[in-house]
Amino acid sequence: MFEGCLKLNNVTLPRTLLGTSPFIGAEQFGHRARLYQLDLYNHPKKMLQIIRTSYDEGVRGMQLLPYPPVIQALEMAREDGMEIDVIGTVRPDQEKEDIKLLADLNAKAMLLHAITTDQGDWDFIADNLNHIRETEAIPGLVTHRPFHTTSKLLKSPVKDLFELYMIPVNRLGYLMDCEQNLEEERKLLREMVLKLDKTIIGKKLLAAGIMTPHDAFEYLKLLDYVDIVAVGIASAKEAHETFGVLSKK
Repeated sequence: MFEGCLKLNNVTLPRTLLGTSPFIGAEQFGHRARLYQLDLYNHPKKMLQIIRTSYDEGVRGMQLLPYPPVIQALEMAREDGMEIDVIGTVRPDQEKEDIKLLADLNAKAMLLHAITTDQGDWDFIADNLNHIRETEAIPGLVTHRPFHTTSKLLKSPVKDLFELYMIPVNRLGYLMDCEQNLEEERKLLREMVLKLDKTIIGKKLLAAGIMTPHDAFEYLKLLDYVDIVAVGIASAKEAHETFGVLSKK
């Protein structure tokens, strides 16, 4: 399950990505966010241990948030001989700088951050998607609000300007813009995503650590629209346990 690669626009992309949200102590981790910041953010060698363990478990891609220590860890991994493909996230208010930075890292794809996507400024989004395409990377979008934003994208002028779409998806509906009837909403999301017709990257699969890898990946078996997964990892042990489970599915 999610082993190997897929081809998109004649570009080979890994189907499993090491997510880097824990590396920067992203806010979705709640009280653990500050712990991750202290333990990981200024310690690229610790990040390198996680990258190495993930690599040993067969992971060949990173969903890269281009903060300096994370980039340093990636470069250290590459210097150690790890062949790691990058799907990078372009941060809000740093689009021009990040697109150049990710191009210099030979990113195979670049995705506009969810904050940018969810604001729905289509002219701004179109300009940056075209800028990404000019670097020969595959352009994409990320959302924090899959129901709201996907419905808007279906009618938007940028619908045909991107190929990758990263969305949060987990059994609990956690960190998704769900409301009440989760089962009906799941059906609606599937219909919208299939109609949008993009290569889908699933994120927040573990619901920020609430779900076990086994439960999260069992749920993924029920979905027929997720093509690639990105899993944030906070320790070498966690990498071994999580990607070890995924490789057995």
